[in-house]
Amino acid sequence: FASMDAVAKYLMKEIGPAQTIWARYTAQAVLVTLLIFPRINTYGKTKYPKLQLFRSVALMMATTLFFFSFSRLDLAEATALFNISPVLITLGAFLFLREKIGPKRVIGIGVSLIGALIIIRPGSGVFTIYALLPIGGAICYSAYNLATRFVGLDESPWTSLLYSALFGAVCFSMYIVFHWRPMSTTAIILTIIIGLIGTAGHLFLIKALTLGEASLVAPFGYTSLLFATMWGIILFHNFPDFWTISGAIVIVGAGVYVWARERIVTSMKT
Repeated sequence: FASMDAVAKYLMKEIGPAQTIWARYTAQAVLVTLLIFPRINTYGKTKYPKLQLFRSVALMMATTLFFFSFSRLDLAEATALFNISPVLITLGAFLFLREKIGPKRVIGIGVSLIGALIIIRPGSGVFTIYALLPIGGAICYSAYNLATRFVGLDESPWTSLLYSALFGAVCFSMYIVFHWRPMSTTAIILTIIIGLIGTAGHLFLIKALTLGEASLVAPFGYTSLLFATMWGIILFHNFPDFWTISGAIVIVGAGVYVWARERIVTSMKT
């Protein structure tokens, strides 16, 4: 996802945020449809039409708010603010999915949040009115994760992938048809790359939420900060400072801690 966001930020320079979001969903919709076409009658049916609509709307809103935040915030800053989502996902999993949250997960999430706060440093220039965009995106993304976890227990990941991609593609196509910007060869190539990365990322996420509880999967979302920082250096020459590096170390440590504890618990059960 961090790689997709970096390519999107780069693409926005040529075609703007709205058409970039259209490119992201349309490329994914075309790719997923081609991949599942032989079994479209199977994967095109859902037991949860209302929930699929809800998660599709939530994902589209999350993508829209997050991508528009790139125009005002650095990639790492926007990602750091977006990464309040693991806390929201864990809380939502407890309230709505009745998942049990042990002290080890709470510690891991809390430490990861501290790492994110170290990076964004409350009181710094990151907290402007534009900071509300990735925060709003995080709320929508959390709702998407919880709905995906619920439907993923009974449906194929390809079904969920198809519905969310088609919904975003159709909605933004209705807007872009009146606000089209010519696309260069480079922009078309980047659109294809976004489609490939977005499809793979969401397929992995949906599969992860099918196999594991949302509160377990959520803390690993903090690792996107590391990759966002890396792409910020490579593509946009935004070099991390001492606080960014320190926060990244804390986040990685928390993720490794949660992963190690879950492995111990799993081995004890088996």
